Amino acid sequence: MSRSVSDPYTPRHRAKPKRHTGRIALFSGLAVVLIVVLGAGAYVLSLLNTFDAKTTQVDAGLSTRPVKEITGPRNILLLGSDSRGEGNDVASVKGEDGQRSDTMMIVHIPEDRENVYVMSMVRDLWVEIPGHGERKVNAALNLGGYPLVVETVEELIGAPIDNVVSIDFEGFSSLTQALGGVDLDNPNQFCTGHATPSCFEEGMIHLEGNDALRFVRERKAFLDGDFQRVQNQQLFIKAVMRDFLTAETLSNPMKLYDVVDQFSGYLTVDDTLDSSTMVGLAATLKDIRTDDVHFFTIPTGGPAQVGAAQVILRDEEAMERLSQALENDDLATFLAEETGTNAYGNPITTDELGGISPSPDASEDQGSTSVAE
Repeated sequence: MSRSVSDPYTPRHRAKPKRHTGRIALFSGLAVVLIVVLGAGAYVLSLLNTFDAKTTQVDAGLSTRPVKEITGPRNILLLGSDSRGEGNDVASVKGEDGQRSDTMMIVHIPEDRENVYVMSMVRDLWVEIPGHGERKVNAALNLGGYPLVVETVEELIGAPIDNVVSIDFEGFSSLTQALGGVDLDNPNQFCTGHATPSCFEEGMIHLEGNDALRFVRERKAFLDGDFQRVQNQQLFIKAVMRDFLTAETLSNPMKLYDVVDQFSGYLTVDDTLDSSTMVGLAATLKDIRTDDVHFFTIPTGGPAQVGAAQVILRDEEAMERLSQALENDDLATFLAEETGTNAYGNPITTDELGGISPSPDASEDQGSTSVAE
């Protein structure tokens, strides 16, 4: 069941845009870091020029909408697709042509600016894509570009999308190297990679360079696949935010510049989101700290087989509650009262989600299921 959004943000069918040949982004949430801190530091002008020069702008169908007040509630869609992958996850091996947004998150910034909420969607969520019927949510990018992704997500959550940010997976390596690596508490021991595997112990681990890529990319090592990958990505984002938002980084002009310089080239943003807009938004978030950023996964129904596709069904009742919470600008109450779970019966919040054991054959080549989109 699709949902409409109240005017002036009611999704509309749009002409298919010209294919953008620049970098496709991967993984999502690190834009939160830039949104929160881009306005900080003594070299703001240099940082802004670097950001504008290195990011790629795309038409996401947002520039014709009325301009919203920067102080109001805001929903930012974060996209990414693992265009490189490893082993059987390489697009050419799977027979997947074109673009796929394998990672999708929505950053909700409430009007009171006391918290920030980051909600993840798994790529196999079975949704209505306007003009194309029911498909996996990650197919929208290839079917109609960024405008169709925006329209699809708006109808799913019943709320407007105000900006779009995409992040290239390869940017993780440069970002973590610029920060000197990040530390996080890994809930599961697992290994990834076949020819030259990387193994991550349970407990505190240090991620930098290619190991960071492998940590956030892996899904086949887990019984619940993409749900655990989403949680690992959330853990990684929070670790990056924690390390970025330290006095050591923000008071070090060279380190701050290196992070923005090395990471901006991996960003694609909608054509209404330039550095000036981000600085204005950052100014309204000046009191936000890492503990004020809350991560959760959109509640879902169970796994299902639809034709040849293995999909995750929607939880329609939970989505109605989420839509109402977004309309009321009250995700805090939604998270406190929500009883919905993910497809495997686990809580939707990272704080409550315990470790999920890796699958027994995680170290073996499991292949992938071919799904005709």
